[in-house]
Amino acid sequence: MRVILHSGVIAGLVLSLAWAAPSGTDGHEGHDHGNHAADHHHHLHHGDDEPHPQHKGQYNALSEPNTEFAFALYKKLSATPEFQSKNIVFSPLSISMALSLLALGAKGETFSQLYQALGYAEMTPETVNKAYEHILHMLDHNQDIHVDISNGIAVMEGAKLIDKFLKDAKHYFESEVFSVDFNKPDVAVQEINKYIAEHTNNTITDMVKEIDPETVMMLINCVYFKGKWEKKFESKTAKEDFHVDENTKVAVDMMHSEDLYEMYEDKENFTTVLRLPYEGNASMIIVLPDEGKMKEVEDSICRHHLKHWAEAMKEGCVHVEMPKYNISGEFSLKDTLEAMGVSSAFSDTADFSGMTDMKVKVSKVEHEAILKVNEKGTEASAVTIAGVVLTSLPLHPPKIVKINRPFYAFIVDYNTSSVLFMAKISNPTA
Repeated sequence: MRVILHSGVIAGLVLSLAWAAPSGTDGHEGHDHGNHAADHHHHLHHGDDEPHPQHKGQYNALSEPNTEFAFALYKKLSATPEFQSKNIVFSPLSISMALSLLALGAKGETFSQLYQALGYAEMTPETVNKAYEHILHMLDHNQDIHVDISNGIAVMEGAKLIDKFLKDAKHYFESEVFSVDFNKPDVAVQEINKYIAEHTNNTITDMVKEIDPETVMMLINCVYFKGKWEKKFESKTAKEDFHVDENTKVAVDMMHSEDLYEMYEDKENFTTVLRLPYEGNASMIIVLPDEGKMKEVEDSICRHHLKHWAEAMKEGCVHVEMPKYNISGEFSLKDTLEAMGVSSAFSDTADFSGMTDMKVKVSKVEHEAILKVNEKGTEASAVTIAGVVLTSLPLHPPKIVKINRPFYAFIVDYNTSSVLFMAKISNPTA
């Protein structure tokens, strides 16, 4: 039998730190990271199938601030002329996690601004760090869906990092530390891209195009997701129109499915919401604004809407028509983060003394994400889920949800209450 695959969502984030003042390496007390890299360890000492007592049933304390941050970041990005009426896709979890890893080594105003922007101002670092430890553990041990998250710290050869930063980065964020010769930019580019490719299933292979020779460290976060639809789409697609705007339409391959789905028509907010479940505890949430109402929805949408919709959705027979799409987004987030209040980290007065005795600042924050939704056939026994319930489906005709105009897609992991990916699809063919 054939099942439908959500073929993958991938994101990578690279955060570069460079000299904040004319370079000098005097007085670098700390620990050479090379020994730590060789002794990379897993702190959760239990079998792969055993629940960790610290995590069992634990609430994700970062769910609300991370979702709030996702929408704040989205609104900043969508307001820029470059991305108006364009596809936008990014991983809020990737960006929040990378900035939280950075905050491990920040102090003073640099630290305060990072936590304020992330929504963690009222939380202790211990709470935040333990929450990320919990998220990574839960995702690592979810055998029903394929989610890989990796954190890498590429450090200039010979540089020394503070012991506590290294210990916490590995304990809470499962970070891998490795040396790179940034004095040879071409070689460094190859090594960083190789790391990213290896941790994104070779889907993001040339994210880093060039490296400033003043770079002394790069923090890298990669998220790779692959999920199988719980309820299958028909194997055949049909060419249909997708209305990008009032004057533009494009031909797309439209997928079809008729099954029991949870949905909600929010007339007050001009929106239809549909949950497309994956096998395992994750779903794609489709938010389809009414015709001509994208602007109103975009201006008002926030985490409270997601919570309300999740509670309001009811299961019923739904005929879904959704385009196949393969979209990507590349963002330089420095200006966006500065607009969100993170300015100290990028200035010569940045305080990363919890990370290194070198005087460094953030020079770049780059993010790339790819979202692919299509049909691919695989042999699997789990496909027996589809079709059985529909033989006795009701007397009422199915609701029709035809996704033929710009819409939002959220990929949500329910084990960790995390928004893994957020996208606005304005044109599936772009």
